[in-house]
Amino acid sequence: MNELFAALYQFGDATTFLVLSAIGLAIIFGMMGVINLAHGEFIMCGAYVTVLSSRAGFPLPLAMFCGSLTAGMVGIILERLLIRHLYHRLFDSIVATWAISLIATQGMLIVAGPSIEGIKTPFGSFTLGEYSFSSYRVVLMIIAVLLLLGLYLLFMKTKYGVHARATIQNAEMARALGVNTGTVYSITFGLGAALAGLCGALYAPTTTTVPTMGGAFIVQSFVTVVVGGANALIGTAPAAAVLGGIQSYLAAAHGQTIGQIGLLIAVILVVRLLPKGISGFFSKGGGA
Repeated sequence: MNELFAALYQFGDATTFLVLSAIGLAIIFGMMGVINLAHGEFIMCGAYVTVLSSRAGFPLPLAMFCGSLTAGMVGIILERLLIRHLYHRLFDSIVATWAISLIATQGMLIVAGPSIEGIKTPFGSFTLGEYSFSSYRVVLMIIAVLLLLGLYLLFMKTKYGVHARATIQNAEMARALGVNTGTVYSITFGLGAALAGLCGALYAPTTTTVPTMGGAFIVQSFVTVVVGGANALIGTAPAAAVLGGIQSYLAAAHGQTIGQIGLLIAVILVVRLLPKGISGFFSKGGGA
């Protein structure tokens, strides 16, 4: 039983990491069609603001909220100044967000240095037999489930969700029906950035906060969104579960390197067999 729980814990931890890493990108890339290469820097922004707010005396939940809110506000500003002029210009958006990524990374390196003092992981740990587990990682699993449920309710059950889905599917028709598509785009991009910042905030107590930390998240984020497909609400969670299961099993059996290689091989196979991703499989009732 102890070994079974350890395996389930590793699976849940890997899946949670993929969900939290990808959920913001799933909105910006999967739903809006913007290839945001600065996604890792939004995560870094959330982590830095969380650490600095916590060191300033803020309670950790409030510090995490500040990290997510700051990343969201930065996202809205960037959308209004730059991104909104690059919709439907795929290669231009790639270059622009890549430039933002480089500027943010180097700017943070100049301002804050190569690293800053981190914060302690809360809640301690618990033991089961000969195994020890982080209680905070279990909290992250619960948060991931609640975020997925909250996003589903937001996009499917609210007026904003209806306007957002209409704008993303056909902006001209939505505009003709009276929807302020510019505002919807700004809010949606800001939401994706805020979720990326929340990811950085949540993982700030568990990782070293450095200007290049976004690189540890961005590959997993993109592969999860690509495997999930265009429908972020349907595809992100099962894609994270499939990839997390493969990665955790191979990592436990053969080490982290083999786990990463197995993850990328699985992505290649899924994209080859399901060009529209897992959400395309669910919506069509079968493969491509």
